[in-house]
Formats: sequence, C-alpha cells, structure tokens
Amino acid sequence: MKKLFAILAMASLAHAAVAAEVVGNAKDAAEKKIAMCIGCHAIPGYKSTFPEVYQVPMIGGQSAKYIEGALKAYQKGERKHPTMRGIAGSLSDQDVADLAAYYSQQK
Repeated sequence: MKKLFAILAMASLAHAAVAAEVVGNAKDAAEKKIAMCIGCHAIPGYKSTFPEVYQVPMIGGQSAKYIEGALKAYQKGERKHPTMRGIAGSLSDQDVADLAAYYSQQK
C-alpha cells in the first residue's frame, strides 16, 4: 500500500509540473527570437508574395493570448500560410510565450 501511495504521489507531482503554465519573457528571451518576425511584421504596409499576395499584419500591440493562439493554430495546421506554418512549427511553447509577451507590449 505504501508503494502505491508513493507512486501516486510522484505521478501527481509530475502532472503538476507538466501542467504549469509557460510564462513569456518579453525582454531578454524574446529579443533574441524576434529576428524571424521583424522582417515582415515590423514593416508598415508590407505584402508577402508567397504563395499569393498577402497583406502582412502588424502584430505589435496585439494581445498575448491572440498571438499565442495564432502561432498554435499555425503549428496545428489550422492556419494555412506556409511561411508562418514553417516558422511556428520551429517554436517551442516557451518561444511562443516569449514572442507573445514581447509583441503584446509593443505599440
């Protein structure tokens, strides 16, 4: 019985660690990750021409939840832009949180 209790306690702790929310770092961590974003999203009026002409949105000032949701949707294939799918697919959960925190604080 003690072994079963110990196993259940350890499983509970492991689950709590996995379920912990990832918190974005808008300053130090994000600034090292934005290079892939600013080439398109920091240029007012910029249009992408692949796979078709597409008005690139400015993401500075969007809510962190919106940015996280959009990046997760690209990762899952729910949003289809191929360049964004490739970029989002390369991001960890921490990267997504850091970028969302950074851009949500921009104006």
